[in-house]
Amino acid sequence: MFRRTFWFSTGVAAGVWATTKVNRKLRQLTPESLAATAANKALETGHRLKDRAVVFALDVRDNMARREAELGEALGINADPELPEPRRYTAIENNRSNPTYVDDTTYSYNRNEDH
Repeated sequence: MFRRTFWFSTGVAAGVWATTKVNRKLRQLTPESLAATAANKALETGHRLKDRAVVFALDVRDNMARREAELGEALGINADPELPEPRRYTAIENNRSNPTYVDDTTYSYNRNEDH
């Protein structure tokens, strides 16, 4: 009797374990779950690529500045040349010191007038 009870309970436990594993795997293989997993992996990969691209860009900028300094030193180029003052020209010169206005025009500035 004890033997039968042992094997019966072992069979029930194995059945529950197998059913749980199968249900878990079926939930992982649903379209929604697969889409969520793919989206998470894509986001993770995107973040890794972005971090690598930022490190690469910073490395390029540092090496570029160092190489420019080396070339400037080798060629004897002054890094800070003195630039002349910017010239300012007037676009339209007003030669009249006292502007005159025309008062005898036919145009009316009354906005309430019918046109």
